[in-house]
Amino acid sequence: MGVAATRRNGIARCVGVYLLAGGAGAAVAWRMAPAHPLVLGAVADLVATVVLDRLLAPMVAAVRRLTDRPLDVHLMVTNPLSLVKPFRSAGADRITAHIEAEGDPAATLAAIRASGAKAGLALKPGTRLDQALPLLDRLDLLLVMTVEPGFGGQAFLSDMLDKVREAARLRNADGHRFLIEVDGGIGPETARTCRQAGADVFVAGHALFRASDRAQALADLGAAVGLTLQA
Repeated sequence: MGVAATRRNGIARCVGVYLLAGGAGAAVAWRMAPAHPLVLGAVADLVATVVLDRLLAPMVAAVRRLTDRPLDVHLMVTNPLSLVKPFRSAGADRITAHIEAEGDPAATLAAIRASGAKAGLALKPGTRLDQALPLLDRLDLLLVMTVEPGFGGQAFLSDMLDKVREAARLRNADGHRFLIEVDGGIGPETARTCRQAGADVFVAGHALFRASDRAQALADLGAAVGLTLQA
């Protein structure tokens, strides 16, 4: 849902994220894509799509053709297992599924890994981190949703910081290697607090795309988490 700064082991990255909502919404998102050099140009090294519709594999493939950057697909659907193969075929390099979705999340993660993609697991605000404990050693990314998923512009849920802190503590204590991503209500101030809590990937939508100066908004986001991002 926008652009994100990534920090892991001192490496700075910019991540482009598009909200693909299906139907007309997806078409609008597709038309937006070539217009954002901050996302698809030299700054971005990862492009991510949020998929709310099982028919969007061709749209993801179209984004794939726009860039040679790694492509992340967040499957915000009820049955992610059935969509691993089509979205991997469409060009996804990393696929994130919700633990709350139908079916066995372990089977979904195994299918993602078997496809050759990196595996991510998303948790809604109401889902306790302990539900994901048996799966942490299978993850490349843990996505902590900091708003209820479904639409942009919501206020950041500050009580999710405890979940981020605990995820970071477990990662360090147990030697896991997954990145921690936050998505929802992210701007410079909330990104800074999430970074202090242990997050690595900071997804911002409204803070960037509604800014009059997107390059400055991106720079502000990077500065908030200790990075220098330039268009």
